[in-house]
Amino acid sequence: MGRPRKFKSVKALAEAWGAYKAYCDNQMVLTHDFSSKNSEFVSSELRRSITYTIEGFCVYAGISRSAFYQYYAEDEKFVDIVTRMKEECEVDARKKFELQVIPAQLAGLWMSKYGYTTKQDTSVSGSLDLEKSKLDDLIRQMRGEDG
Repeated sequence: MGRPRKFKSVKALAEAWGAYKAYCDNQMVLTHDFSSKNSEFVSSELRRSITYTIEGFCVYAGISRSAFYQYYAEDEKFVDIVTRMKEECEVDARKKFELQVIPAQLAGLWMSKYGYTTKQDTSVSGSLDLEKSKLDDLIRQMRGEDG
């Protein structure tokens, strides 16, 4: 038999998830900047947020990712809270991009994790082939060649 579950109930997992989100939303970061007014460097502690992830939650809660998926994601009793956690991770990442908390250059990297893609439709090759054959026909006609 494996190790006992860290969270015995859905309520306990939901409470831990809530604590993790509060932890993510309230990171204190020491920043340094130069004050031209006082001609000196100043330091300040600012509140910042980090993106919610299932992996981050596992580290915060002290469980392995595989244990999380084995004990909670695959258990019918916990499936709703696990689904909500995954959805909140996705919404949190999207919100932080839209509010420009996370640089837009990282959008493709982060959002690909949730099934989004930055690829654009490149199905114009068929029309390009048609245009090329029309151009080839026109060149043959100008040269006096028969098709």
